[in-house]
Amino acid sequence: MSESKLPSGIDRVVGQRIRWRRRELKLSQEQLGELLHLTFQQVQKYEKGVNRVSAGRLFEIASVMGVNVNYFYDGAENMLDDGRLTVAEDGPGTGSPAAPVLDAETLDLIAAFRKIEDDSLRKSLLNTVRAAASAFESKQDED
Repeated sequence: MSESKLPSGIDRVVGQRIRWRRRELKLSQEQLGELLHLTFQQVQKYEKGVNRVSAGRLFEIASVMGVNVNYFYDGAENMLDDGRLTVAEDGPGTGSPAAPVLDAETLDLIAAFRKIEDDSLRKSLLNTVRAAASAFESKQDED
């Protein structure tokens, strides 16, 4: 397959955003597949960024998931620097940028955090998590 047809870092961001939204809606890959007339394996490939999502299919996914197509590109602009991807690569010589892979617990945390409407509470929680992470890093540095 030609390199231009291989999934890019942006394709992985789109796939991850599909996964996030699916989890927010509490849908399984099989349920989403049924809504889109796809197999759960195809949904899985989209989410992992293994297969590219066509423009038409992304429009269908957005419609089924109740979001605008732009939702799937949120954060993608942070990956670009003068039109070139700036994220870490999968491995040496692959030339394939990788979107971060988030586990189920992290996705649950993100979904719950986004539901908090009180700005001051959200900021307080974020500061608490940052402090905990910083304390953990300091402890790791001592060991």
